[in-house]
Amino acid sequence: MTQIMSNGGKSVNGNGLHDQADRVHVNGATNGVNGTTANGSLKLSQRKKLDRKQSSPMMPAFMVSAPGKVILCGEHAVVHGKAAIAAAISLRSYLLVTTLSKSKRTVTLKFPDIDLSHTWNIDELPWATFSNPSKKKFYYDLVTTLDEELVAAIQPFLETVSQDKSPDLQKVHRNAAASFLYIFMSLGSQSFAACQYTLRSTIPIGAGLGSSASIAVCLSCALLLQLRTLSGPHPDQPPQEARIQLERVNQWAFVCEMLMHGNPSGVDNTVATQGKAVVFQRKDYSKPPSVRPLWDFPELPLLLVDTRQAKSTHAEVAKVARLRETHPKLVGAILDAIDRVTVSADEIMGSEEFDSGDVEWLRRVGELMTINHGLLVALGVSHPRLERVRELVDHEGVGWTKLTGAGGGGCSITLLRPNVAREKLERLEGRLEEEGYKKFETTLGGDGVGVLWPAVLKNGMEEDEEGGMEIDLEKFLNAEGNDGVERLVGVQGGTGEREGWKFWRVESR
Repeated sequence: MTQIMSNGGKSVNGNGLHDQADRVHVNGATNGVNGTTANGSLKLSQRKKLDRKQSSPMMPAFMVSAPGKVILCGEHAVVHGKAAIAAAISLRSYLLVTTLSKSKRTVTLKFPDIDLSHTWNIDELPWATFSNPSKKKFYYDLVTTLDEELVAAIQPFLETVSQDKSPDLQKVHRNAAASFLYIFMSLGSQSFAACQYTLRSTIPIGAGLGSSASIAVCLSCALLLQLRTLSGPHPDQPPQEARIQLERVNQWAFVCEMLMHGNPSGVDNTVATQGKAVVFQRKDYSKPPSVRPLWDFPELPLLLVDTRQAKSTHAEVAKVARLRETHPKLVGAILDAIDRVTVSADEIMGSEEFDSGDVEWLRRVGELMTINHGLLVALGVSHPRLERVRELVDHEGVGWTKLTGAGGGGCSITLLRPNVAREKLERLEGRLEEEGYKKFETTLGGDGVGVLWPAVLKNGMEEDEEGGMEIDLEKFLNAEGNDGVERLVGVQGGTGEREGWKFWRVESR
């Protein structure tokens, strides 16, 4: 990673200030006009200027990206102590970090997708509270609870956020601002450089796809990069070192999630950090959950459909709880069956023989998804809009479909058969669009958090000959919709992974 600190008074190229003074002395020995006396000695005012520490050049603009997630199998059963598999999807959040000039003393959080923009004066923030020895956190600290005194200290700085917005939107904006300020002040200091953090996301918000966790991971990674506490990512990084780096990002993303949601499970931020998939289980809610990474989870083609039907996770979870109270043995058997689906899926995709391009292997996974969906229907958590997607997919015969998440609306996922005829997909997409659905062709089990440092991409354009296209703030803000963001800065280009993006690789095979 480029080192751009001022090196304790040295010039950027490594030559000390006295070396520079010596060069001026020699070259200006007979030139009194250029700040030397007739005998070549420097004037007092010129010596004072040279003795000052040189300004640090600004950190280049850089980007961080993290994926959303879906529940592949095990939803609802996971609430009752069973296992679930959550996997990354290729819909992602993108964070552009722009360092401002040294004369600026502000930090700005800008999230145009939800119409959030707010600026704080760095010097006015409550640093005294956060830097108190009893409160100060370090990048390597494991934070499992929020410090209520620190939470209280930032409240006055949230009151001016989105004052002109509706109460509902204010709540969303202030939650986002709170999570940002808490982690910014926990990791940073009053001497932190003035910056703007600009977010764009291609993940539907409020659809159970982990959009807030994706953003939390981006913020965590960006701040840790600015503090120079992460090495890499680079291709020769040992897997164990990469995992330590990722866990550091994950821990601070979890802090953001606590500010957002109060008592998050930790599964969303874990998937958004490391990518691939995890097996998640929480048998005892008084203890931390068990989260087992599936480092070798295969990448699978996925059709994600947003029903655009509002849902309530709380209501759907309560519905299953009531059903279990009424029919304990029957519902217990259904939850056990869902758990066996999860175990079977884990075994199949964890097999060294698994081939994501082989229709027979995919069929086995797809059948498990179909069974899982049927069991969820039996629990009463589907919805006519979800069932309609399954009907349309089955009619075209393009894959295997299930609801994902709490149900009652939200999204469905379809594992696509390999080599599906394009006309079949086009017919399906046409019907989905006619009936008011929003579809995303995505990939399951892809990369976790990624870094573009500096924010320069090679896109197959003329700029590539001159080193690539710089992603500046104007281009980023003006990118139109999901497609525009993906075309401009997306991790995946037209032919696969974009040149410039780097990831912490942790596969064990």
